[in-house]
Amino acid sequence: MVSIDHIKQLREETGVSPTDCKKALEEARGDFKKAKDLLRIRGQAVANKKVSRETSRGLVDAYIHPNAKTGVLLDIRCESDFVAKSVEFKTLSHEICLQIAAMKPLFIKEDDIPEEFVDGEKKIYQEQVKDSGKPKNIVDQIVEGKLNKYKQSVCLLAQPWIKDDSLSIKNLIEQAIGKIGENIEVKKFSRFEI
Repeated sequence: MVSIDHIKQLREETGVSPTDCKKALEEARGDFKKAKDLLRIRGQAVANKKVSRETSRGLVDAYIHPNAKTGVLLDIRCESDFVAKSVEFKTLSHEICLQIAAMKPLFIKEDDIPEEFVDGEKKIYQEQVKDSGKPKNIVDQIVEGKLNKYKQSVCLLAQPWIKDDSLSIKNLIEQAIGKIGENIEVKKFSRFEI
């Protein structure tokens, strides 16, 4: 038997409808953590279905750090004006602005990184490990690992969220898509710093 308190707590933590919270708790046989994971998986499934839908509405959000030395402009899109004006969408937008201000990403996603940029980083990493005395296959794995870590650090969607590093920004957006029910897309951003 699932208690109303558990449903209420799960709803507060996830923002998902009470009916879906109840179903997840029943499916997880009362295991709160497992129910939360089930809702996350379902949110990702919903996001995958909606990703092909056009995002022609949205907003431009701005964040200025209290010291007035760092600022962010963010173009984030959704499918309707109704969602663009919602508290959930504005909260997501603000969280992404904070992420950009704090973590200084250079690109939205890995596909946006120019090939010459990746090649330059790869050469740097190869130079760093060339005299290590390790076999070529190990050196290649080290270089690939460093390159993947670098890509994660410069791509907004791949970065761990500053408020919960168990989620990436992509996961955060997928959760919002699951709650809101529309496709959401970061179109572009600019970060300024003095």
